[in-house]
Amino acid sequence: MYEKPTTIDPTVDFDTDGRHHGYLRLPWSRDDSAWGNIMIPVCVLRNGAGPSVLLTGANHGDEYEGPLALLDLALNLDLADVHGRIIMLPFLNYPAFRAGRRTSPIDGGNMNRIFPGAPDGTMTQRIADYVQRYLLPMSDLVLDIHSGGSTLDFVPFAASHVLPDKTQEARCAAAAEAFNAPYTTKMLEIDSAGLLDTAAEEAGKTFVSTELRGGGTSTAYTARIARKGVRNVLIHAGVLDGEIVKEPSLSLDMPSMDCFTFADTDGLLEMCVDLGETVRAGDRLARIWPMDRTGVAPRDYFAKLDGMLIGRHFPGVTKTGDSIAVLGAVDEGLPPSSFRPEGIAAGQQQ
Repeated sequence: MYEKPTTIDPTVDFDTDGRHHGYLRLPWSRDDSAWGNIMIPVCVLRNGAGPSVLLTGANHGDEYEGPLALLDLALNLDLADVHGRIIMLPFLNYPAFRAGRRTSPIDGGNMNRIFPGAPDGTMTQRIADYVQRYLLPMSDLVLDIHSGGSTLDFVPFAASHVLPDKTQEARCAAAAEAFNAPYTTKMLEIDSAGLLDTAAEEAGKTFVSTELRGGGTSTAYTARIARKGVRNVLIHAGVLDGEIVKEPSLSLDMPSMDCFTFADTDGLLEMCVDLGETVRAGDRLARIWPMDRTGVAPRDYFAKLDGMLIGRHFPGVTKTGDSIAVLGAVDEGLPPSSFRPEGIAAGQQQ
């Protein structure tokens, strides 16, 4: 089947040894620049034969740990330490990043719901198409660094998925474990259609994602996790030499959609459990209070299974349909109530 060529023109060389800083140049004709372009920063480090790793940040434009870690890596990693190729896109959805939004201000595109994209589609679809048809085939391993953005907050975790190919699933789980976030999760998606995760996994790649807190900002703690995790994954992939830095990490599972609690009313959100705290099925997770009157009781929401609160809505007002609480099941035999890494002290917010 004939496929239309991409309209993206990279200014870097993916196949020549060296450190290459440049752009993915995407033509964008608009009112203030008839022959303008979107210039998406990219860095390629290549040094001889070896694995190829694709690192992406700002898949959603209001998530900042990925950009911080990748900008640092692009600037400071010694090329002599690289064995193979590292492709870095610190701002995958660059228009969204510049606007500080989850989605692109140009076309409203959510990069992580639009794969495989289209070479002649919207701006967001064209970026996704370039990743799908040009960058994924170059890559052996893909690390897509996320956090909760402006409307979610998570315990900091690295994640892989349950996959039909159990050999591939094991590869992805091992890479997520190597990232060594304070939590390592077998993640269940509400909807996997259009995700970069799904595109990479269906292409047979080793894929790792993260959720590193949220609230529309980064912290010193989450930036450290991202920097350490990126290097760990590169060492795990064989692109860098060295020892993986290991700290305690609690393994979590998401066995069913009962992990998710959704709001069925608008209102003022009161969390009754903090991130990192454990609950039993039937415990109250949250309440939603009315915002238009006094004298009316709040709507209570209860845990459907035993587990740990690993995600919550952010900030404090919610709408019908919002995901207000996410639980992860804790492996048997571990003491979850005492497992509180730095940055997840009881009641701490960003």
